[in-house]
Amino acid sequence: MKRQHSIGRVLVLALVLIQFGAPLHAQNTSNQEHWVATWAASPQQPPAAGGQRGPAPAVAAPVTIAPAAPVVVAPTVAPPVPAAAPAPTPPAAGGGQRGGPQIASLNDQTIRMVVRTSIGGQSLRVQFSNAYGTTPLSIGAAHVGLRSKDSAIVAGSDRALTFNGRPSIKVPPGASILSDAVALTVPKLSDLAISVYTPGDTGPATRHSMALRNAYIGSGNLVGATEVPPGGPASNAWFFISRVDVLAPAASGTIVAFGDSITDGATSTPDTNRSWPSILAERLAANPATANIAVVNHGISGNRLLLDGTGTNALARFDRDVLTQAGVKWLMILEGINDIGQALRTGAAPEAAITADDIIGAYRQMIDRAHTEGIKVIGCTLTPYVGAAYASDAGEAVRSAVNNWIRTSGAFDAVVDFDAATRDPSNPKQFLPAYNNTDKLHPNDAGYRAMADAVDLSLFTRLR
Repeated sequence: MKRQHSIGRVLVLALVLIQFGAPLHAQNTSNQEHWVATWAASPQQPPAAGGQRGPAPAVAAPVTIAPAAPVVVAPTVAPPVPAAAPAPTPPAAGGGQRGGPQIASLNDQTIRMVVRTSIGGQSLRVQFSNAYGTTPLSIGAAHVGLRSKDSAIVAGSDRALTFNGRPSIKVPPGASILSDAVALTVPKLSDLAISVYTPGDTGPATRHSMALRNAYIGSGNLVGATEVPPGGPASNAWFFISRVDVLAPAASGTIVAFGDSITDGATSTPDTNRSWPSILAERLAANPATANIAVVNHGISGNRLLLDGTGTNALARFDRDVLTQAGVKWLMILEGINDIGQALRTGAAPEAAITADDIIGAYRQMIDRAHTEGIKVIGCTLTPYVGAAYASDAGEAVRSAVNNWIRTSGAFDAVVDFDAATRDPSNPKQFLPAYNNTDKLHPNDAGYRAMADAVDLSLFTRLR
């Protein structure tokens, strides 16, 4: 009788645990799918709002951080010297928009934008941002589908997006919202077309300026159209969209590439996915051990660590662009060359000068904040810049000191030596000519590939 009574108590307890999802559910979490960011772009101020938000916040004093693991330095191999590729027209020193229409707002218009996935999934959701809007953003309708060519959607792939079950929504100023999930088989490394209809005047529109992809604009509500009629206005920016998530297996995760124009892909060939994060995504996808790892690009051209430039400073946007990304497990930081170049250029105000310790202090802040959330941090050395419009001897000394600290401090979980991968062995302060854009600051397509190839993919399987 006692044995039967004990068995009965166990069965009752098991039923209770199943009903209320207690430890039995926790034991199965390793088999659960979760949301993982497969594409993202950092929201930026509209042109009318200007690039400067006011005085930058003071940077907290550097803190001592014990490294979570020994520094792993990617092997440095003397790069091959390919034939020099023709260089696209360079942007202004420090990055920035590469030309094209500057559309300030939309009114009773549909904009169809193209984004590229890194990993795939069977369902997705889209994040919309009104980060820099001053009034509520009215989204009258939004669709997503697989893109075939130009603005055309693959037949049968068009899906209407809803928000809390409704086809439209108003996004408050400064806010972002996620769409409901939609079932759509999303291949890895594929193009999605996201269409947004704005029934009224949006006012100055939050966007990401350097999409390096054409966006197609038509009058009225065209979100369900197979194509947006050619001949209308166009843009090379992404408006309102800031992230696409896919439902992916538990072992999947996201790398956030965080930086300035060199991460954003400035001077790479448009419509070819030639930024170093894009090429890294291709390498990860081709490797069975890393095929479930996504890469999202949170570079902003002209961005700085400590002061606002053509985007909110890195410390101020860190939580939004890194910590809140779905499935983020790794962070790669390549930022600081604009701080050095702008503050130490000829004619800069002496009181604006920065030191290597200022840059290092900002890195320590980001490392500490990422480690608090369990994110592994990979430091990337700053690429050569002597010969650029804002280069100086004082700036080069700071860059060299910062790179030495990145390589030797042990503060990062790992290091990727982009400087060694792109510099000219005969003149290490400058880019290898075959990798350099004519502005002496940004890589060309070959240089971006050399950067992506310098990343040891095993870092992401070791640093879990």
